[in-house]
Amino acid sequence: MAWRSFSVLLRLAREPVLLSTPKGGSLQQRCGFRKAARKPESKKVEEDLGSTHTESAESAVQRRTATPHWEQQALPSSPRAFSRLIKPLVFTVGFTGCSFGSAAIWQYESVKFRVQSFFDQIQADWLEKLHPQKRGDIRKEINQWWNSLSEGKRTVTGIIAANAIVFCCWRVPSLQRTMIKYFAANPASKTLCSPMLLSTFSHFSFFHMAANMYVLWSLSTSAVSMLGQEQFMAVYLSAGVISAFASYVAKMATGRFGPSIGASGAIMTVLAAICIKMPEAKLGIIFLPMFTFSAANAIKAIIAMDTAGLVLGWRFFDHAAHLGGAMFGIWYVLYGNELIWKNREPFVKLWHEFRTRGGGRGGGGGGGAADV
Repeated sequence: MAWRSFSVLLRLAREPVLLSTPKGGSLQQRCGFRKAARKPESKKVEEDLGSTHTESAESAVQRRTATPHWEQQALPSSPRAFSRLIKPLVFTVGFTGCSFGSAAIWQYESVKFRVQSFFDQIQADWLEKLHPQKRGDIRKEINQWWNSLSEGKRTVTGIIAANAIVFCCWRVPSLQRTMIKYFAANPASKTLCSPMLLSTFSHFSFFHMAANMYVLWSLSTSAVSMLGQEQFMAVYLSAGVISAFASYVAKMATGRFGPSIGASGAIMTVLAAICIKMPEAKLGIIFLPMFTFSAANAIKAIIAMDTAGLVLGWRFFDHAAHLGGAMFGIWYVLYGNELIWKNREPFVKLWHEFRTRGGGRGGGGGGGAADV
């Protein structure tokens, strides 16, 4: 949820809406055409014709520009405005619970699959000795490369691929209206809940996406080793939604509305968790690798910078989303893991009983899943 200003997303709240043209210029929506010369006609007829001409010209401007029109919305008074946060709050709590519940089921099924695949692998190795593959087989080389990656890097590969696909979708003019509606989180928008998750995979700038994905790739091995694949995915997805909700609250409180996109809030959760769990680990800056500092000092500096940005109203980054993600990461390492993940055994037992009664394959082999 890092960069809140980019050329196609439009600034709200009593400011003129600017549209980017394909040549890089900007059009102020209501000044994008030239009025016809006045004619000595009656005032009423002139107003009627003027309104008709304005509407047609505005629609023509919108058709010519690659960027869809972002409608300005008049927000209600303060008490009613904060009532708009009830639905996002319920979505945040519900999605977080579903994420950890799904992760527990995923781990249960993974244990069963590993037991079955162990015997299948023995058979596959025996068959390969009978019919060895040719040298230079592309599929075999890809498999070797994939197996050479750490579990953490294999885990985040899917996340990076999803971000790349969404980035390409931003480049399709016919999809931009949909992208703005569902892939940019904004409390002033009519669509409040789904963008809280989808905006975590959304980047408009290539540099923004590349920087975020590089940091995620760098942290993945440590994070997945610390949490495990299933728990990591639950934390990452929940962090994206929680950081978006923190951004919603800050925007409602300050009145600084605007769209937010990016994975920075979720990545801040991962970074904060690693910094708290391994405070003596050495971290560096992407473009200045010669400067290193401890993880404990890094997270303190980042929180201080984002706090200052939120108080002073800096708008280049979504500092509230960063702070929300960092606070969630710190809380989860200190308390959340004990409260949520280590108490999943009753839920896993219910799932095991459901699978067993439902006639699931190998129902008796998953009893030890809760101890993984």
